[in-house]
Amino acid sequence: MHVWHKFLDKFSLYDLIIIAMMSALGIAIKPVLVPLSHILTGPLLIPPGAVTGGFYMVWLVLGFGITGKRGTMTLIGLVQAILVMATGMVGSQGAMSLLSYTTPGILADLGLLLIGHRVCCLPCAFLAGMLCNIAGTAMVNFINYRLPLVPLVLSLSVAALSGGLGGIIAFKIVQQIWKFQKRDWNMREG
Repeated sequence: MHVWHKFLDKFSLYDLIIIAMMSALGIAIKPVLVPLSHILTGPLLIPPGAVTGGFYMVWLVLGFGITGKRGTMTLIGLVQAILVMATGMVGSQGAMSLLSYTTPGILADLGLLLIGHRVCCLPCAFLAGMLCNIAGTAMVNFINYRLPLVPLVLSLSVAALSGGLGGIIAFKIVQQIWKFQKRDWNMREG
């Protein structure tokens, strides 16, 4: 328990509010995107989350880009898992939701830790989104689909592209937030 408290102590109230908002937005967008993704991916026999997962993973990358704190994506995934299990929303896999929603954040946090980035540039944001969506697609495949090798590789490839594009979208939003914060800071000084 001491390790958990020490981990959470590095997050300010502002950071925790951002984490809660990104988690809620990530879950709120699912009921809108799930039917659309079923229409697009049904004939291709690709799991729907592989294609639209990039839009789900935007919120993890965006949260880390705003807070700049390691572990943000993991916490967003954990809060999403708890929300999905508590509400029984679309995308719930029961207790396995803890694994399927938290793993993308863990993998992306570790990936950015290894390269020493914090969603500070376009390539690392692309990588974060890509890692999130690959992990999410792999976990959902493990829990639900159990695809053979060729469809699994196709699904993970689509997930990599979709997640990377989601990372780019998140980075562009983060850039706008940085510009707004800088402009607001300059107005207060002058």
